[in-house]
Amino acid sequence: MTWPAETALGLIVFLGASVQRLAGIGFALVAAPVLVLLLGPGDGVTLSNVAAGAISAIGLAATWRQLRPGAMVPLIAAAACTVPAGSWVAARVATPHLLLGIGALVSAAVLLVIRGVRVPALRGVGGAVAAGATSGFMNSAAGVGGPAVSLYAVNTGWTAREFVPNAQLYGVVVNALSLTVKGVPHLAVPAWVVTAGALTAGTVLGHALAGRVEERQARRVVLGLALAGGLATLVKGVSGLL
Repeated sequence: MTWPAETALGLIVFLGASVQRLAGIGFALVAAPVLVLLLGPGDGVTLSNVAAGAISAIGLAATWRQLRPGAMVPLIAAAACTVPAGSWVAARVATPHLLLGIGALVSAAVLLVIRGVRVPALRGVGGAVAAGATSGFMNSAAGVGGPAVSLYAVNTGWTAREFVPNAQLYGVVVNALSLTVKGVPHLAVPAWVVTAGALTAGTVLGHALAGRVEERQARRVVLGLALAGGLATLVKGVSGLL
């Protein structure tokens, strides 16, 4: 990678880590579309999995006492079944079509979360299985599995306090599953150093801001950035087809 590309990589990882630590969600939503544009669908998605899993583990270390493991089992089990399918699709779809699909998935998911869509089917064990299966596929194929779990939490009536630690647990496990199936991204050492430094710095900044920024405002910023990234990826995919 050239130094401008490494700088852009560091900035997007820093931003994603900051908003994830600040709002409890958002790294993949904010960073995955841009990482795909910078590194291509393969390495962009897997780097998103690596970084999202790491930032989830950091968050989980501080919130594990609020976990509801029983409620997470159906979600995680269903995701484990669909992660291989997402990886299979991503490996066989041409780059423009994959960019188009990632951009469309991210944009649609963000709009659904913004609207707080209520779906009776996304309740109970059946809802957890449906959300987990959808999330596992999207996480492996596009690097973005959080929206489906967020919609499940909204429809189940979880509070933000309940959602955040359980979302962190889910992020650790599902990103680890995705990387087990696909492997790690093929990056040069300087790119890994930039990613690690940006992840650390973003986490520190997000932690410092967490008590000063209202959660609702933070979520609006996350979703706005995510929608912009999703639309940019969608446009890139369309341009590649023309």
